Amino acid sequence: MPQSRIARRLAGSALLLLAAGVVALVVGFMFDSEWGWVVFSISLLLLLGDQLRQLYALGTWLESGEVRAEPRARGAWDELHALLHRSKREAARREAELARALNRWREAARALPDGVVILQDDRIEWCNDTALAHLDLDPARDVGHAITHLVRIPEFLAYLEGGDYAKPIELRPPDGRTLSVQVVSYGDGQRLVLSRDVTRFERMERTRREFVANVSHEMRTPLTVITGFLETLRDGGADAEETRHYLSLMTDQARRMERLVADLLTLSALESSPPPPMEEPIDMGALVERMGAEARALSAGRHKVEVEHAEGIELLGSEKEITSALGNLVSNAIRYTPQGGTVRLRWLAEPDGAAFYVEDTGIGISPEHIPRLTERFYRVDRGRSRETGGTGLGLAIVKHALGRHGATLDIHSTPGQGSRFTARFAGPRVRQ
Repeated sequence: MPQSRIARRLAGSALLLLAAGVVALVVGFMFDSEWGWVVFSISLLLLLGDQLRQLYALGTWLESGEVRAEPRARGAWDELHALLHRSKREAARREAELARALNRWREAARALPDGVVILQDDRIEWCNDTALAHLDLDPARDVGHAITHLVRIPEFLAYLEGGDYAKPIELRPPDGRTLSVQVVSYGDGQRLVLSRDVTRFERMERTRREFVANVSHEMRTPLTVITGFLETLRDGGADAEETRHYLSLMTDQARRMERLVADLLTLSALESSPPPPMEEPIDMGALVERMGAEARALSAGRHKVEVEHAEGIELLGSEKEITSALGNLVSNAIRYTPQGGTVRLRWLAEPDGAAFYVEDTGIGISPEHIPRLTERFYRVDRGRSRETGGTGLGLAIVKHALGRHGATLDIHSTPGQGSRFTARFAGPRVRQ
């Protein structure tokens, strides 16, 4: 053991001192006792000086913090140096491991999608990049400062000072985001502030609530009509002609619900399935001709339908989805164009791909409505939409179907003059 070696070295030093004493006694007997004391004193001083020199070297080495530059020593000092050297080397190793662990923790905390702020008595000790974005903090400027002086949102200050951190709070900074913030107390006066951007989740939840409310509203009217007519028929309060009329109305309402369910299923499939592969070529010339024929059938001679398409331009994707998307655009043009108007369908090449145009001379759309046209159940004129058989989901289906093919939908419209809907497909999906 190192301690036993040190003890042996100390014993050796004691024997050396004893030998010096014996020599001094011999000199005292042979010459004079004073000479004996002189020899003993000189030996003691030399031994003490050597010990002080080695003690000084040891102290200098310890203060330097050097691990490898171990001073040269003799006797017990050599063993003591070796023991301290091993201790310093072990301490340096542990310190390096601790530094690496701390760096790994900081890197992990920096990579978190949530904001993290460490507080000591409300003063910022550390924060990650996400917290900087969430709470508008600057580590170079704000570390060491009280967070209550930097984040001036009243709800946050009241939450921090209140001390009840069982549940998070929601903050709405001026930039329009929604943040979920929770504080965790630990240690002696230390607190952890965790922040999360829940803007997207809140928007999704709001969309879900609106979707449920809209579906309920859309289903309520036809169900009410059907229920009322069934009750009338059950009570026998209608003659044969009225019965036929009621049955016709109930059939219309049932078909309306059928169209709504079909559009909901289509929209759900578009949102939940992977994008279509770029392997199935679609003959767009033939598809546009079919669209023209369907438009004429839907118009029943009330409109002028014009069709134009470039030859040899194919689209890669799902023909079913493209037919659904473009069919919605065409049917909208027919339904919202007064009798005698013109609907023009065009499939043309463009420098960076191709585009499908649907132009009409219909009633047009006011500018304030255009940004919201592709929202579910959004209608410019709810009464007219229902009269023409619309479910309020057509343009939402168009948007999702085009998006799955890397396409965009551009809408230009002038009230009283007509509209132009353009589905633009990027080059990778177009084959000429």
